[in-house]
Amino acid sequence: MAEPDVTGWDVREPDAQRTHDDGAPLDLRRTLSTLRRGPADPAYRRIGDDHWRVVRTPDGPATTLLRQVGPSAVRLQAWGPGAEHQAETLPRLLGLPVDDLPLAHPVVADARRRFPGLRVPSTGDVVGALVPAIIEQKVLGADAFLSWRQLLHRHGEPAPGPAPAGMRVPLAGAALAALPSWSWHHCGVDPKRYRTAQVATRMADALERLGPHDLLGAYRGLRSIPGIGVWTAAEVGSRAFGDTDAVPFGDYHLASTVGTALLGRRLEHDDEVAYVLEPFRPHRFVALRLMQLSPHVQVERRGARMSRVDHRGR
Repeated sequence: MAEPDVTGWDVREPDAQRTHDDGAPLDLRRTLSTLRRGPADPAYRRIGDDHWRVVRTPDGPATTLLRQVGPSAVRLQAWGPGAEHQAETLPRLLGLPVDDLPLAHPVVADARRRFPGLRVPSTGDVVGALVPAIIEQKVLGADAFLSWRQLLHRHGEPAPGPAPAGMRVPLAGAALAALPSWSWHHCGVDPKRYRTAQVATRMADALERLGPHDLLGAYRGLRSIPGIGVWTAAEVGSRAFGDTDAVPFGDYHLASTVGTALLGRRLEHDDEVAYVLEPFRPHRFVALRLMQLSPHVQVERRGARMSRVDHRGR
């Protein structure tokens, strides 16, 4: 079967559509880029200027097609039972303009000039952000992305509407909790991460009540789950809550990126990272993203690398 035409609009009459323009600079591609879990994510695909996302909403699955149609404007078309929900929550997804970022270093100030429309997305989907983050704990990104891809291809349902071929709907919390251990094992997820995911998905209803209205409480709730620490909670915060201050302490490349950008040398410990990032509070995550995007920051890749491990054979 030929793939649907995904280069234009109105490829099939949408169930909902909306255009949002808040008048502030917006870089849709870079703002949404953190939502994609690897280059072949079955739930996110970018084709030219079209951003396809498949999500599970409180009303059911939805396929969304987003395109930037102006310096501050985005148009959305959506299909499926959750289409109206996605249209209603589009402004939240795109995040708020960050107008008061402290430009405490010339590298950050330069990157801010280059990327004025960078924002932090806010999906509102806690479980949808948490499960991939758990899968990514302490493994190479390539292995985690493969596990996520296999999980969706084996157990996710086809995306509604005219989504590109191969796109899948992420599983609901209850469906993930019901998956037996060997299903996770066949997708390359080791027992420790499986147990964390099981506990978290069994609490899906409670987790979905967490949000940016009480960030401290939300992080406290996330970290109360065995196996979820500062890094995993921050990964959720920068996607589901739109938290502009969600620093992923413990990330393998964090010390190198921050140290190289701000001091010209690699840092060794998270307490050093926290100290040099302090002037950028309450937008430390935005500052970090700008460092990652800056053409002036070339992080030296040295030292021991994590080894690839195929947990399916264990």
